[in-house]
Amino acid sequence: MHNATSLMPVMPPPGTPVRLPVQPGTSVTIPAFTDHRAHITIPTTHVYTVPHKRIIDETTLRIWLRSEAFVRLLEFIQVLNNAAYQKKNSDACAESETVRKLVDMLDTLDKWIDEIPALETPQRFGNKAFRTWIDRLESNAASIISSILPPDRQPAVEELTPYLTGGFGHGTRLDYGSGHELSFTAWLCCLELLDVVTPEDHTAIVTRVFVKYLDVVRRLQRVYMLEPAGSHGVWGLDDHQFLPYFWGSAQLIDHPRLKPKSVMQADIVEHYSKEYMYLACIQYIHEVKKGPFHEHSPMLYDISGVPHWQKVNKGMLKMYIAEVLHKLPVVQHLPFGSLLPFDVPAENGNSSQS
Repeated sequence: MHNATSLMPVMPPPGTPVRLPVQPGTSVTIPAFTDHRAHITIPTTHVYTVPHKRIIDETTLRIWLRSEAFVRLLEFIQVLNNAAYQKKNSDACAESETVRKLVDMLDTLDKWIDEIPALETPQRFGNKAFRTWIDRLESNAASIISSILPPDRQPAVEELTPYLTGGFGHGTRLDYGSGHELSFTAWLCCLELLDVVTPEDHTAIVTRVFVKYLDVVRRLQRVYMLEPAGSHGVWGLDDHQFLPYFWGSAQLIDHPRLKPKSVMQADIVEHYSKEYMYLACIQYIHEVKKGPFHEHSPMLYDISGVPHWQKVNKGMLKMYIAEVLHKLPVVQHLPFGSLLPFDVPAENGNSSQS
C-alpha cells in the first residue's frame, strides 16, 4: 500500500512560477450552442460510407473547424456535460438496454487484458502484448457493434468500426492519448445520431459507460506501459485524458463541500475519487507520477486556485477546443464518413439532412 498523503500535492516554494491555464494572447471562441444534432434524422435507407482521414495540414484543419462533423461532435460533448451536472457516478439514472450492452462490452475488453498478459521481456517503449490486444479488438469490433445495433441499423457497422477500434490506443506506436479518447467519443456520438443512444441515456453514458471506459484505458496504460500520445509534458493538462476533467468539473458545480482547492487534500481525493471523475483523475496522476504536484502537473495546480467549479468547467471547454480539437497532431487521425461529415454546413446553419 502506498502512502496516499505522501503522494498528494504540496505547496510550491515562494516565488515558484506557475503557468496560466490559458496562455496570454490565446483567443478561443466557444461556438453558439444550437442543439443542431437533435434535429438530424438518419433514415433507415441511409447509405453509409467507410470513414477515412481528411485532416492532413493547416488548410484541412481549418475546414475541420468549420465542418458538420465538428459541430456534431462539439455539441454532443456539451450535451453530455449538461447531463453530468451535479451527478455523482453512483446516482440513480436511466439505464437502457443499450447502456447495459455498452458496459458489458467494456467489461469484456477489460477481461481481455487478463487473458493477454504483458510480455516479461524488457521493452523500452510500451509492451508489445498490447498489439495482440488491439488485434483482438479489430478482429471482433464488427461483431461487437452488430450486437449493440438494432436490425435496421446493421448497415452502419462498417462505418462505426474505425471509431471503436481507434478509441483504445495505437497498436504500432504503443501509445494512448486524447485523440483516442476523441475517437471513442465520436463512436458514442454516432450511436446517438442513429438513435441507438437516446437523450434519456446521456447521464448514464457519462457516469456508467465513460467511467467504465476510463477504467479500461487506465488498465491498458498501466499493464502495457503505453506511451502518452501527443503529450505536452508537464505543460499539458494530462498525458492521456481530457474529457473527464470537463465532465468531471460539471459533476462538482455548486458542491457544498468540494471546491477546486480540494484536490490538494489527500483524504478528500481518496474518499471521493470513486464518485467524481475529476478527483479520480487526480488520484490516478498520483499513482503514476512522482514528485511535487506543482512540478509534474503545474496546470492542474493552477486550476486548483480557481474559486468555483463553474469557472473551471467553462475554462475546460475552452481548453478542450484549443488543446484537442484545434491541434493537428491530435485530430489528424480522426476519420470522417456520412455520420460525421467533413463538409462545411450551409451559411444558414442548416446542413442537408442525411
